[in-house]
Parts: sequence; C-alpha cells; structure tokens
Amino acid sequence: MVEHRESKVIRNLLIALLALVAVFIIGTLGYHILGGQKYSWMDCFYMTFITISTIGYAEVVDVTQYEYGRLFTVFIGICGIGVLGYVLSMFTAFMLESDLNVSWRRKKMLKTIAQMKDHYIVCGVGRVGSNVAHELSMTGRPFVIIDDDMAVIQRYLDTHPEQLYIQGDATDNDMLLAAGVVRAMGVFAVAHDDSANLVISLSAKQLNPNLRVVARCHDMKNAEKTRRVGADEIISPDYSGGLSLVSAMVRPNVMNFFDEMLKSDSKLRMEEIRIPQSMVHKSLNLLYKENKDCMVLAIQRQGAWQLNPSSDHILQGNDVLMLMTTPEGRSRLEQLILGAA
Repeated sequence: MVEHRESKVIRNLLIALLALVAVFIIGTLGYHILGGQKYSWMDCFYMTFITISTIGYAEVVDVTQYEYGRLFTVFIGICGIGVLGYVLSMFTAFMLESDLNVSWRRKKMLKTIAQMKDHYIVCGVGRVGSNVAHELSMTGRPFVIIDDDMAVIQRYLDTHPEQLYIQGDATDNDMLLAAGVVRAMGVFAVAHDDSANLVISLSAKQLNPNLRVVARCHDMKNAEKTRRVGADEIISPDYSGGLSLVSAMVRPNVMNFFDEMLKSDSKLRMEEIRIPQSMVHKSLNLLYKENKDCMVLAIQRQGAWQLNPSSDHILQGNDVLMLMTTPEGRSRLEQLILGAA
C-alpha cells in the first residue's frame, strides 16, 4: 500500500517535470522564432525562465512590437506558472512520502512513546491483536503496538493512521523497552505462537514486575508454563470461542446484549475501578456526583461479591467496582476519585 502510493507520487512528479521541460522547450523555440537571429538561444531560454518564474526583469527578447509575441508571452506565462505550481506540489508530496519524512515521523513517534506512561503494549497485531488494539482505541486507552511484519502493521494503520507502533520482535527486550514497558500498565502477549507469547511474558515481567500481562495461548497445555514465567492471565481464543458458542445457544439474549454493547456506537462498556485507601468509609453516592452516565453493578470485597449496591453504600479500601459506563464516564469517575481522595 505504501509502496504503491510512493510510486504514484514519483510517477506524477516525473510527468510534472517533463511538462515543465516541454514548456521551456516551446518557450525557447518560440522566442527564437519571434526574435530572430539577433537573439541567442540562451537569451530565448532566459526570457522563458523569467516569464515562468514571474521575476519581472526587463524583456531580454523584445516582442513588444509584435502582437503575436505578446500573446505568446501570455501563453507561456499561464502554462509555465501552472506547470511550475504542479511541480512544486508534486515535489512536496514526494518529500512527504519519502524515506526522509518516514524517518522524521519515526523519530517523532519514538519521542512520543518515550513520554508515555500507564499505557498498554500490544505485542502482535494479527487477527486477535488487531481486535485487542481496536477495543483499546474504542475505550480511549493509550497503547503501543509491536510487530515484526510491517505489512501487518500497515493493515492496522490503514484504519488507524495515528496509531503509535514499533516494528520489531516483541521477544527482544530492546523492543519492549522502546515501547516503554517500564512505565506501562500492561502487556498483551498476542503473538502468532505460544512460545513467543511465553518469552514476551517472561521478558515483560523481568523488565517491570508491577505490570499486568495477559497472554494468548493456543494450546492449553502451554498455559501453566506461560503463567509460571509471569503471565497474570491466560486466554485461549479457541476455548473462549467454544464457551461463547454454548452461550449463544443456551443464553442467546445475554450474548446478544454483550455483542450489542461491544458493537454499539455509544462505546458502552463493562469497566472496573479499584477504590484507594483514601476513600475508606466514604459513600458510594460520592462517585455518582456529576457523573450520571455510569451504573455500579457490583462491588468485589475480599473475594466476595455484593450485587446492586445502594448509593449510600460505605466503601472500604481496595474495593473493586464493577460498573457499566462510557469512556468519558470512566474518566470522570477517575477524576472524582482523585478529587475525593
């Protein structure tokens, strides 16, 4: 896709340059015919140049006494200025699509990534990884993608052109460090094979023991190995897909509800937020203040669930709220927690 676009720009630039050369040839020949032998070829070429460039010097080839000479100058001026403008636009497009611009954008992107914190890293952006990245994007969570195949990255960039990415092997510590793993909140190990996801989980945990790692596992026999090296959660798309198929059969309305929630343009999602120690003994009603687009469904406290808590429910430290809200509602709720702390 990128190579096709670059080749098209180069082709248009060559056409524009050929058109400009044609205008110079026509202008030089025309002035030589109009001016006669007393003007050299260089005089005629210079006359064409100052006409096209609108420099405005005195006429080198005097055609003021010829009506057709003036009309010819007007013709050369209009054609030359138009073609020159087209050449400049194509040259600008060429510079934007060139390796120089790619290098500049890459440096700018790496600088942006170096300033990120509390973000996520998606290692592998294939069929599963692209869906992970799409969900993070839909819910307004910052993230960086890593993949060693630029064609795979480009497929994602076609629909998300502003996405931050790093091309390289996610099992390499240097790639994880470049993606800001030491400042990240979590890593998704969703590469194409289990061995790569195992190494990514191990490397990520060694570089930052505090982050959360969720790993994809094709073969459930490898799940325990991946968990032992550092993965906090193991997800098998085949296993989860089987459970979803059963749910679609025996609980069709529940499945339809979750499907619509994930596909909805309102970006409504199930979210969880951990209550800090600073909010101990404060009422749940405090979190509803000026935040009407969220609903607390349950509270997890010491492994037990309390469903549908009332607004005057007293919070305790490390309570985990399960709520339904939009990304904007979640952001406002986090701000309210910070303000109340």
